[in-house]
Amino acid sequence: MKDAHSPACRTISSLLQRVGDKWTVLVVMSLGDGTKRFSELRREIPSVSQRMLTLTLRNLERDGLVSRTVTPTIPPRVDYELTEMGRSLREPVGSLADWALKHVDTIDRARERFDAEQDEAKAA
Repeated sequence: MKDAHSPACRTISSLLQRVGDKWTVLVVMSLGDGTKRFSELRREIPSVSQRMLTLTLRNLERDGLVSRTVTPTIPPRVDYELTEMGRSLREPVGSLADWALKHVDTIDRARERFDAEQDEAKAA
């Protein structure tokens, strides 16, 4: 196992922070259906703020996962799509989403049990 402070571990940690972010996951899955405009992404992910969606798209573009195409019209048209590398991220992200859905009930029960035990400990 690599040293947690090695350059490789820091790089992996940085990338996992990006791809593990909930907005990144939702944007990647949304763009998996094809090219979309900013407003389309906002409609598909209503819980994301305009600012957070902008930051997420910029970071994904910076990391080479999303491409941004500006069409010089009035007003300018901006389209976002997954790059080849971004499309390759859909499989592991989709697997993680499938895992979460499969285990959500078990996790909810574990949380309830844990919270009840914590409440009992505080009351004692």
